[in-house]
Amino acid sequence: MAYFAHALRTLMGLILRRPILGTCVIPLLADGCLVLVRRRDNGLWSLPGGIVDWGEDVLTAAARELKEEAGLEIVGLERLVGVYSQPGRDPRFHSICVTVAVRVTGKPYPADPREILEVGHFTADTLPWDRLSHDHRQHLQDFFKGETVLA
Repeated sequence: MAYFAHALRTLMGLILRRPILGTCVIPLLADGCLVLVRRRDNGLWSLPGGIVDWGEDVLTAAARELKEEAGLEIVGLERLVGVYSQPGRDPRFHSICVTVAVRVTGKPYPADPREILEVGHFTADTLPWDRLSHDHRQHLQDFFKGETVLA
């Protein structure tokens, strides 16, 4: 019985004590602006994104989250911006985020009003740098520097 309990604790630790894989999207409109969403849970601006579902690859998850949050569709991958894995980067749980920049089509709107308050498009000069959620300031700084990071 003790062996079974130990094995169960070990298995639960392996399953539950692992970072969650997510994705963030830097959506680029044809006019060069990028799109951010304003989150309902904290009122801050954010890159669209979320958790990669079982059976999805990262780009499929990015496309799904972008459509669900901002009503946009990916027309092409611009580049990998980075992989962000610092334990405190998401205040809710330990998550690893793969951030990609993509070219998009469509008219941005808050596709899921239960999660998104509003959607906005910005130039580098008009971004709400002091009102960004999570570690998205770092993602955007790396994007504008043209860097691909592992952080």
